[in-house]
Amino acid sequence: MLQWGWKRSMTAFLAGGFSALALPPTDMFWILFFTFPVLVWLVDGTAGDPGNGIIARARPAFVTGWWFAFGYFLAGLWWIGAALLVDVDTYAWVVPLAVLGIPAFLALFWAFAISLARLLWSDDWRRIAILATSLGVAEFVRGTVFTGFPWNLIGYAAVPNALMMQSVSVLGSYGITPLAILVFASPAIFAPASGKKPRRVRALLSFCLLLVVLHTGFGYWRLNSNPTRFVDEVRLRIVQPAIRQKEKWLPENEAKIFKSYLDLSNSSKADITHFIWPESAFPFVLTQRRDALAAIAELLPPDAYLITGAMRVEAGLSDENKPRVFNSVYVINHKGEIAGAADKTHLVPFGEYLPFQQYAEGLGLRQLTGIEGGFSEGATRTVLSTKTAGRFLPLICYEIIFPNHIRPLNKNQNLQGSQSETRNINWIVNVTNDAWFGKTPGPYQHQRQAVIRGVEEGLPVVRAANSGISSVSDAYGRVVVTLGLGEIGKLDSGLPKPAQSTYYQKIGNWGFFIITALMALLPMWRRNY
Repeated sequence: MLQWGWKRSMTAFLAGGFSALALPPTDMFWILFFTFPVLVWLVDGTAGDPGNGIIARARPAFVTGWWFAFGYFLAGLWWIGAALLVDVDTYAWVVPLAVLGIPAFLALFWAFAISLARLLWSDDWRRIAILATSLGVAEFVRGTVFTGFPWNLIGYAAVPNALMMQSVSVLGSYGITPLAILVFASPAIFAPASGKKPRRVRALLSFCLLLVVLHTGFGYWRLNSNPTRFVDEVRLRIVQPAIRQKEKWLPENEAKIFKSYLDLSNSSKADITHFIWPESAFPFVLTQRRDALAAIAELLPPDAYLITGAMRVEAGLSDENKPRVFNSVYVINHKGEIAGAADKTHLVPFGEYLPFQQYAEGLGLRQLTGIEGGFSEGATRTVLSTKTAGRFLPLICYEIIFPNHIRPLNKNQNLQGSQSETRNINWIVNVTNDAWFGKTPGPYQHQRQAVIRGVEEGLPVVRAANSGISSVSDAYGRVVVTLGLGEIGKLDSGLPKPAQSTYYQKIGNWGFFIITALMALLPMWRRNY
């Protein structure tokens, strides 16, 4: 509390950095019981001059909050720079901007939230509820504005395994976040000022203990009541070729790469009904290669399907219009025919497109994929289907990180209309290419978020990743099979059945809004308590 100047900022930065150890692959969630109290105590000592207005009073807390958040996002997202090193000659100069700039920008969300919380601060347990509420709202805003980036929500630290994931089936990832912050920050109640009234300590700790018991108890009950069951007569094969990103688009590697997919798919395939290949599996435009479609037809047993990521090119309406390129998923039947296609609707900024694309390209800039004009955004989130496995929703790479992203299925469709569509979906297919990020924490974090999406929606998630981590998880977050990061191989598995429904599937983020409203009212309760 008594630290000032650079010492306070450095302490906040280190506490935030250590907080990232709560994320995959380390999953040291318990460390937040130490780092979040440090944040509370640092904010305790940030009293501004009350005579200089709101901004002056909030500024010290803003600075402290920014340094804490900067440490957290820097330690949790440094691996983004690995994507720029794939083409180091072109993008080396951008690495410091990405590695430092993205965390610095994301830290502003927490900084504003913590400075707002400081204006409503108290010296008792209420300040912890105020901080949890404010940061919970900041995490929701971070995940929705400016196209959204809900990567590494603090709430994910509270759900490191299937036992502890079940609460998201009710509240969703956003809803569990403020409650998680409240629990993690609760040891801050042992500050000397709070100790003057032991009732405050007992009340807060008892409430947090109740939350932990309900959280784990509900998980235990739900898992034991719902064992993993599989769909009859469906057998999946996920192919993970682990092709290095530097080699993927070299013209001389086309035949070699395509053959690697065929070879991994071919062995002992008699009972396989669905082959699943990752995002942008083909180093060419599939619809322009009849030989490739013929090879796929030869690969597939009768009534089997290939579900694969691929580029889809749509010709311009006139000679002056350039073709549009989509990041898509195809369903291909045993005759080599494309039976269905879905386009990615939520593109990665700077990876798949540039803001103000034409102007940026005029300055000589280009997105990481290097496609002139960038990828085009799909207008409709399309549900695909096969005869034996039923309807599934393809989510391509980045799309899987967004809570509530299954609804609406159509951008022009309202929430109510999309819920019936959601209930008719049997599984989620997530195809991705995390080879951009090498053997860093990024793919581990990405795979965990995919599993959590399935628990929220009560749907199994089948994940095909070029370099890993490929997996099949059931509707309750249990990982049935997995293939590790950087491994070459295939995964054979049954298709888990969906859950009947989840509360989150029905109400979406309303759980978050209700939790936030109740926690915002808590500090007003019995002011003299």
